Amino acid sequence: MKFGRVPLDLAEGAYLAHAAHVGGRRIVKGKRLDAADIADARAAGLDELVVATLESGDLHEDAAAALLASAAAGPGLSAHPPVHGRANIVADAAGLLLVETAAIDIVNAHDEAVTLGTLAPFAPAAKSEIVATVKIIPFAAPEALVRSASASAKSVLRLAPFGTLRVAFIQTTLPGTSAKLLAKTAEVTQARCAALGLAAWREMRCAHTEEALAAVLAETADADIVLVSGASAISDRRDVIPAAIEQAGGGVLRLGMPVDPGNLLCLARIGTRPVIGLPGCARSPRRNGFDWVLERLWAGLDVSGDDIARMGAGGLLADVPRPEPRPKPAVGGSIGAVVLAAGRSVRMGANKLLADLGGRPVLAHVLDAVKEAGLSAIVVTGNAEAEIAALAGHYGFPSVHAARYAEGLSQSLTAGIAAVPEDWSAALVLLGDMPEVSAGHIASLAAAADANRIAVPAHKGKRGNPVAWGRRYFARLRGLEGDVGGKALLAEFADDIVEVPVESDAIFMDVDTPEALAAARARYS
Repeated sequence: MKFGRVPLDLAEGAYLAHAAHVGGRRIVKGKRLDAADIADARAAGLDELVVATLESGDLHEDAAAALLASAAAGPGLSAHPPVHGRANIVADAAGLLLVETAAIDIVNAHDEAVTLGTLAPFAPAAKSEIVATVKIIPFAAPEALVRSASASAKSVLRLAPFGTLRVAFIQTTLPGTSAKLLAKTAEVTQARCAALGLAAWREMRCAHTEEALAAVLAETADADIVLVSGASAISDRRDVIPAAIEQAGGGVLRLGMPVDPGNLLCLARIGTRPVIGLPGCARSPRRNGFDWVLERLWAGLDVSGDDIARMGAGGLLADVPRPEPRPKPAVGGSIGAVVLAAGRSVRMGANKLLADLGGRPVLAHVLDAVKEAGLSAIVVTGNAEAEIAALAGHYGFPSVHAARYAEGLSQSLTAGIAAVPEDWSAALVLLGDMPEVSAGHIASLAAAADANRIAVPAHKGKRGNPVAWGRRYFARLRGLEGDVGGKALLAEFADDIVEVPVESDAIFMDVDTPEALAAARARYS
């Protein structure tokens, strides 16, 4: 191929290298110039154009792209018609992309004129999604080169389509296991499976013991795959879930994976039936190592312990926000309180935190309890900023303003956590409208808190507020958006939660409506 400036007399039949405006119209890049184009260019005062001229043995960029894409697209994939030297390869159905990585490298090593780019190996793809693209860089390439690259590219890509599987889902329970957590875990897991193609779903529950779980596993012969979500994390091959699988006649293929989040996954088999012990992060819909294994099994691919061992490259999921690295708890590291007092009080009709309760503002009761418990505090302001800040100052507590408080609870939480001093190993997040939370409740939670766990109060098996968050989770708290608080993260970090029993329902009682305020006043009268 020749490329460069040529006189107009020699430009007809060549391909325009750069778009040109002539005679009130635009000739697009790559157009094969005809007599009318040349005439308009001459009328516009041009005497030459930059063009590409094909020579004997050259293949136009579109023909080259079509040839290479058709060769690369194996079973389950289709090559779309080329445009401007680019041909996309799409999935014929939902499935996993299988890539011959070494062969892709060989294709791209042929010449800089030829490129083939793909999604990552084992990437899930929806029907009609682009999984790869061929781009021919110049306007033409030697046909011999393209045919050689196409021979190397023969079926280097294929799609393993997702099937429809019958799932048995088992959750184990301990005394005090939250019914709400069980329901949420089942909902998230079923949605995960349904997105891949679910033939049948059966949920089962049992005590978190080897004997109870082994008995339930024996009842799953009609399932194609068994998923087990434990009441506590798997920390050893002799732990409850792996031991129960072996007691049920199965074998553990791999405990642990080099994918984060997802490290504590257990892969096993009972006969030919795959069994997965879920990591705690699987309670969250965020993508994690469990998805990597589940998708391969759903696509009919065998997954071995060696396969999991090879998942380390790329196993740190960069698209998933994660907690800060576990720090060594500082000697004398303190626990402080972040009091959220920025809300708009929409349901109350006036600022609920300044409403009178027993002769003092609602917020004063919360700050009294923090002071009595011996904690330092940061008070987050928003609505009625001056009044709330003045009240906080009366107790000697600094305040920080959440400029975007009107966008929801997450913005107040973000502002508060961002202001936490470096020497706090954990922050107890209190809502300013919970005046019946006592100093004793706060002190108990502070005693259970540290940098690497989440302390949650529980009364009669039900969890409430406030919640003490270790410094490890601050980055995730700061990343929340919308009208949500830290509760949105509890399922994701379920394995890190310690429940602190309290003998009062005060942890459920807030004052955010006129009716709730009247009820609280009645209790104070």
